[in-house]
Amino acid sequence: MLRNVILQVLQFFYQPFSRIMPWQTFRYLACGGGNTVLDIFLYFICYNFVLHQQMVHLVFFNMSAHIAALFMSMAVTFPTGFLLSKYVVFSESNLRGRTQLFRYFILVAICITLNYLLMKIFVDQLHLYPTVGKICTTALVVCFSYLTQKKFTFKVKKQHAAASTTTQQLATKS
Repeated sequence: MLRNVILQVLQFFYQPFSRIMPWQTFRYLACGGGNTVLDIFLYFICYNFVLHQQMVHLVFFNMSAHIAALFMSMAVTFPTGFLLSKYVVFSESNLRGRTQLFRYFILVAICITLNYLLMKIFVDQLHLYPTVGKICTTALVVCFSYLTQKKFTFKVKKQHAAASTTTQQLATKS
């Protein structure tokens, strides 16, 4: 039910963009954009108001606040991102749900690594304010993520697509 509501809202806003981008790309940008805004908002709240921009002292090591906030925000945006991708953006994928989840987990692990490395570069090396560094990092990681999700995580198996089309054609002839 929630999926249908989201799709109806997206369809309404898609009309002005229908001539310049495919429906799936628009869904990805809208859902990914919403999840990204949520991620940046949560990051800002965690960094400034939960962690108070202070180091996090863990048992075996200390973690800077900007890196801890990164992991805190991802604890929320991982499940929301997967569910939006699976049920709204790439719903035509015929891979099993657990395969999608495993691949999404791998993608997120790579994205976390990219986020970590880019945040270290932008904040620690280039001395950007952490929220600005997060926005720059996000722009780069989003491009990588879209291509990976479309071609790997939620891809459509061609064998099933061809078999499905053949089955539909046979059913139509009957």
